[in-house]
Amino acid sequence: QVQLVESGGGLVQNGGSLRLSCAASGFTFSRNAVGWFRQAPGKEREFVLGILWSGSNTSEKGRFTISGDNAKNTVYLQMNSLRSEDTAVYFCAASRHLNSGTYYLADHELYDYWGQGTQVTVSS
Repeated sequence: QVQLVESGGGLVQNGGSLRLSCAASGFTFSRNAVGWFRQAPGKEREFVLGILWSGSNTSEKGRFTISGDNAKNTVYLQMNSLRSEDTAVYFCAASRHLNSGTYYLADHELYDYWGQGTQVTVSS
């Protein structure tokens, strides 16, 4: 049974940092799309950042960086300079193994597996 389990959320002050973890069981990250999404109360789920995971690559956009640890079968989302508008439940998602090609990582339909989410609250 495939499971993704997020952890690392919590309460942080404005300007602080958090690192979220997405640990996979039941499958091994190899060549998969891994995405982080978030959903704030009353809002639609939105894409944060994604990566076509190949074992050692990273993806960065502004204040957010995705990295991973193959030995732990875990992907991380580092979040810096957090703001109150970053408050949301954060979800990781992963696809099955993908062949080479171009993929739109923000498309939630790309992903086969989803975690249960972890709450991030940024206080001002």
